[in-house]
Amino acid sequence: MRAAADGVRVVVRLTPRARADRLDGIVHLADGAAVLKVSVTAPPLEDRANDALLQLLAKEWGLPRRDLALVGGRKSRNKIVRIAGEPAALMRRLASAISGRERP
Repeated sequence: MRAAADGVRVVVRLTPRARADRLDGIVHLADGAAVLKVSVTAPPLEDRANDALLQLLAKEWGLPRRDLALVGGRKSRNKIVRIAGEPAALMRRLASAISGRERP
């Protein structure tokens, strides 16, 4: 998660066709990068998994869906989600929502 001029960018590792829609926590990729792991039941066809990802994040974080946009990784499992708004306030809000979700 990092601040940007127009909001916050969050790197997500998405698993489509999962058993449930859920945030699985913070995980570390092979290169050491920390990402938010998310699972959705939607298949990766016709942007359904991407839409489900944005809906789930908006619901979990109590944000309007219109404030979230996929800005990278549309066809990849690794995605970049932009959350529009005041960066400092969003960083505090997301940090408290994500805290405790880090996995080894």
